[in-house]
Amino acid sequence: MKFLIDMNLSPIWCEVFRKYGWDATHWSEIGNKAASDSEIFIYAAAHQYIIFTHDLDFSVLLALSSETGPSVIQIRTTDTMPDKIENLIINSVKKYEELLVQGALISIDKLHSRIRVLPLTQKD
Repeated sequence: MKFLIDMNLSPIWCEVFRKYGWDATHWSEIGNKAASDSEIFIYAAAHQYIIFTHDLDFSVLLALSSETGPSVIQIRTTDTMPDKIENLIINSVKKYEELLVQGALISIDKLHSRIRVLPLTQKD
């Protein structure tokens, strides 16, 4: 799996994902720091990245696109630093790895994670 870390998260997340054997790139390494969410979304889809973000706009983009990708993982906690939530995130990624590869939206907070298989429909 390849993760594209959104601008609203620390580049330290790249090291975390790599530690578990996954590829990870922070958007600042490959794109314009002021790029729109739409631009990041299109890039991720074209290059088969899973978007890792603290931004809710990507779920809107998924719903509007009716596409089966890119997969998106949204952190729904106030503290987004790896030293606070690494285990929470990594456990969810491992648990839902197969669905992330197929196309999914995962929202993760301190209490639970919620997954929705793509494409998102009005029933979701």
